[in-house]
Amino acid sequence: MNALLMRNLRVYFRDKASVFFSLLSVLIIILLYALFLGDAWSSGSIFQGRQGVKHMMDSWIMAGLLAVVSVTSTMGAYGVMVEDRARKIIKDFKSSPLSRAGLTGGYILAAFLIGLLMSLITAVFAIIYIVARGGVFPGFIVLGKIFMLIVISSLSNTSLVLFLVSFISSSNAFGTASTLIGTLIGFLAGIYMPIGQLPSAVQTLIKFIPTSHAAALFRQVLMEEPIRVVFLGAPENVVAGFKETMGVTLSWGGRNITALEHVLVLAGAFVLFSLLSLWSLSKKKI
Repeated sequence: MNALLMRNLRVYFRDKASVFFSLLSVLIIILLYALFLGDAWSSGSIFQGRQGVKHMMDSWIMAGLLAVVSVTSTMGAYGVMVEDRARKIIKDFKSSPLSRAGLTGGYILAAFLIGLLMSLITAVFAIIYIVARGGVFPGFIVLGKIFMLIVISSLSNTSLVLFLVSFISSSNAFGTASTLIGTLIGFLAGIYMPIGQLPSAVQTLIKFIPTSHAAALFRQVLMEEPIRVVFLGAPENVVAGFKETMGVTLSWGGRNITALEHVLVLAGAFVLFSLLSLWSLSKKKI
């Protein structure tokens, strides 16, 4: 399996176009924020006379990026599996001594490592971006939390994307699916538009998407100190309303979902979609 894993990693990173399109939605989000969204959100009347608004909003957008990058990058990584299917290369692997579990595991582990690596690179970029724009460098505790969240969200998204990809057999269908998912993920994670500004039915739907729970956790970690500075002395209901509007907190049944519950949702999604993916792949004989 190790040989297949290394082969899949090399194939992915050798295709520069695949790597670029895996990160395309991330680049689009950065450009939209830099050109339009950043100033529009930070110039609201609620922030009049407040310090640290730029730091807070930069942390908000970077938290969203960390939540979605493992979706788009693992999607690109699974493109190797789809291409192997389409070109019948996978039949060569099946005729080798490699077990069925090893064959499947080689693709899954490669996708997870790619999602993890891309997320870590994005985290480094995010911190540099925040500090370069006048923000504060996160402490070691915050960095540790970010790393743990990257691992958890990468695991969850690896299984989720695998389930989606398990229904795809052609390169053309995979390209269409990648474009669709890359476009939708920014809305589902509440990045292009704050969750609180979406229709109530859409807000309810978003809470069933594991990525939105990862985004909320990243925001809670990265934005805790900036929110404290910006809303110093502000009424609690104002702070709570801002957090809910921006997707820092998600509510269900009239109460806020706790951090532990967010983690349990991601862990549950990993288990559920792993089982569903194995079932779907067994039907296709990978």
